[in-house]
Amino acid sequence: MLRAEIKESFLMAMNALTSHKLRSALTLLGVLVGVFSIIVVMTAMRVLQRNIESELSGLGSNTFAVQKWPGVYFGGREGFEKFWRRKNITYAQGVLVRDRATLARNIGIEQAFWAGEVSSRYEKSIPEAQLFGSTPGCFPAKNWSVAEGRALLESDVESAHDICVLGAGLAKSLFPFGSAMGERVKFDGINYSVVGVLEKRGSALGGDQDNFAVIPLTSGLNRYGRTWRSLSLLVQARDQSSYEDTVEQVRGILRTIRKVEPGKEDDFEIFSNDSLISQFNTFTQTVRYGVAAVSSIALIAAGIGIMNIMLVSVTERTREIGIRRAVGAKKRNIMTQFIMEAVVLCEVGGIMGVGLGVLGGNAMAFFLKMPPVLPVDWAVLGLLICSVVGIIFGTYPAYKAANLDPVESLRYE
Repeated sequence: MLRAEIKESFLMAMNALTSHKLRSALTLLGVLVGVFSIIVVMTAMRVLQRNIESELSGLGSNTFAVQKWPGVYFGGREGFEKFWRRKNITYAQGVLVRDRATLARNIGIEQAFWAGEVSSRYEKSIPEAQLFGSTPGCFPAKNWSVAEGRALLESDVESAHDICVLGAGLAKSLFPFGSAMGERVKFDGINYSVVGVLEKRGSALGGDQDNFAVIPLTSGLNRYGRTWRSLSLLVQARDQSSYEDTVEQVRGILRTIRKVEPGKEDDFEIFSNDSLISQFNTFTQTVRYGVAAVSSIALIAAGIGIMNIMLVSVTERTREIGIRRAVGAKKRNIMTQFIMEAVVLCEVGGIMGVGLGVLGGNAMAFFLKMPPVLPVDWAVLGLLICSVVGIIFGTYPAYKAANLDPVESLRYE
């Protein structure tokens, strides 16, 4: 019985909406804009979040980084100046941490030295190829797997050899028809011998993660300078159970080396995949709440518009209401009919807003060459909010319609 009543009310609601197409379209436009603004921002955020999480997950399992600067910073100028005043993390300090941190499985030291065009005897790369200086411990810490040749060795770092390990993308662009092993490549006017090629990692945030090369850290420091560069330490714990102990051990060693007084805060940053992702989520959560608040105002305005239109509809259909009451319709039936009309009006606008919002948000994914996403949770929440808006702002017009006097309604012209 209830199912039949809801079905009948839904069909009558759709008939009423199609009978006044322009008025219905203008009314649901407010709902569409409100839902669209929520979904388009949430979809774009989800696209960025998934790709940033993918990129940040470049660190290996049970791995954390130590550096002068924070991994992600959303503060103002004052906080940035605090980081700027810190002393650099030097190569000597990194070696001491590596030698003393007994709980760590691997400790790598790295620095980005240069970015530009790389050339071989066959081809030239795109201008954004990056050159990193690293120690052997960086390879397991950053999930770098060697597909061909070998990784860096401690002897390469100690002797500052002119060798390099190429990312898969850079190797392919410089040597499109054969192997890069044993070949020479030129970075910033300096020739390096290729001793290894890494496995392909793909792209993230629209960029190629394989367009780089790795040289011994000491080779880079000798050529590009040591004094003004702050290095990064990549520390891999033995397992998850010893992770926190390893973090504390490295923190204590570095505080001792850098002569940080007891009670004062660290003059370096320690972060991991999880901490960076958590910071990003905290930042985007504030943005999401702000957008939701602004969009709620649009939905409330749309709800008021719907209530106004429904009151006009009640007045126009007074005689129809009187006829329905005369043939046996109860107050409950009349209320159900008009509340259903308000809900259907909101849901039509909501569905259109969700569809356009998903398309708009994924436009960013298309232009930045990211995988598209469908924020099902926010889409469902948006439609649920539309139903609530329809029920709240449709109740008063429905109540007014249900309580019209049947006799007076039949006399209404």
